[in-house]
Amino acid sequence: MTAAEKLTAELAAELDEMASKGTLKDLRVYESPQGPEVRLKGLGEVVVLSSNDYLGMADNPAVIEAGVEALKEYGAGTASVRFICGLFEPHLELERDLAAFLGTGSALTYVSCWTANHAILDALSDGETHIFSDELNHASIIDAMKLARPGGKSIYPHSDMDALEAALNEHADVKRKLVVTDGVFSMEGDLAPLPRLVELCEEHEAVLIVDDSHGLGVMGETGRGTAEHFGLHGKVDIITGTLGKALGGAAGGFVAGSGELCRILEQRSRPQLFSNGLPPTVAASARKSLNLLSEDPGLVARLRDNTAAYRDMLSEAGFDPIPGESPIVPVIVGETSLAISISKQMLSQGVFVTGFGYPVVPEGAARIRSQVSAVMRPEHLERAVAAMSAAMKSATTS
Repeated sequence: MTAAEKLTAELAAELDEMASKGTLKDLRVYESPQGPEVRLKGLGEVVVLSSNDYLGMADNPAVIEAGVEALKEYGAGTASVRFICGLFEPHLELERDLAAFLGTGSALTYVSCWTANHAILDALSDGETHIFSDELNHASIIDAMKLARPGGKSIYPHSDMDALEAALNEHADVKRKLVVTDGVFSMEGDLAPLPRLVELCEEHEAVLIVDDSHGLGVMGETGRGTAEHFGLHGKVDIITGTLGKALGGAAGGFVAGSGELCRILEQRSRPQLFSNGLPPTVAASARKSLNLLSEDPGLVARLRDNTAAYRDMLSEAGFDPIPGESPIVPVIVGETSLAISISKQMLSQGVFVTGFGYPVVPEGAARIRSQVSAVMRPEHLERAVAAMSAAMKSATTS
């Protein structure tokens, strides 16, 4: 047996073990645009509560048209990285609009928020840097810290500001201190304690970095994110985020901060230097989504209303979702195999929602995580709750 054949056999055994434990994930294929209802290959029409398309921009005709026009005018892309081949006007327009929307001096786009998080931590870290990170931060932040190789790092318990303060005191003499947190935690749906974070960073001369991927377009009266929600718009030093959720769901990420920061990132952040820029069609469609949000902040109010209605429906049905203010609504079910079983049964009833288990969440904390959209109608939410009730009953009695 060759080394490649041996590796293949080992991987096949791993897959078989996942299948026997009921933890093997199946991927679904869309046959229609993203929306509150879609057509899945082999399954027909289903209600979707798995998507981060919080504002319904993924299938918005104006967003689609903006992307089509950019594709026609600029083509597919530069076919090289930004510093070698340059960029298109849609990139500059999007970055200007993002900075203005978020209240920062500048913004710089990347192919994903994963690479944006890698870029910022790597570019700002050296042997005299200490990173302070919430234990439930997104995997992109966790991996970025490993790649950045700072002089030191402290992982504080989730949203424990006393622990963060103690860590900041312990490392008071460090030259550069970076505090990094999610704005909205994707698996819990709760918010970072931003007011206290801002206070601590000011007191300890630390730079605050907030990944607001699930807050942009979602939190705050006008969708400017977690900072606006807490009355701190313009008070966060550095914001990273995605264009692939509320702003249309295609792809892309960004860093927003001072002009000097973004210029340094252009010069030395590896994901910027060694990855192609956004396709111009993505830049144009994301900018259109941002403009539509600016013109109609009532979208955020509709999202908030739908989220409250869905939480009420779940409670009335006997569920106890994790409390929160975001449209991420998780219901803890316990074991990974149970979460996957419930999600499969819900799908068979025409509701697409994902069960999350280990290693995405801790052992024993598997959950059904629903994500609400502003364009959902009451009947979509009612169908979801009915399907969850039936699936839970079937899974726990079988």
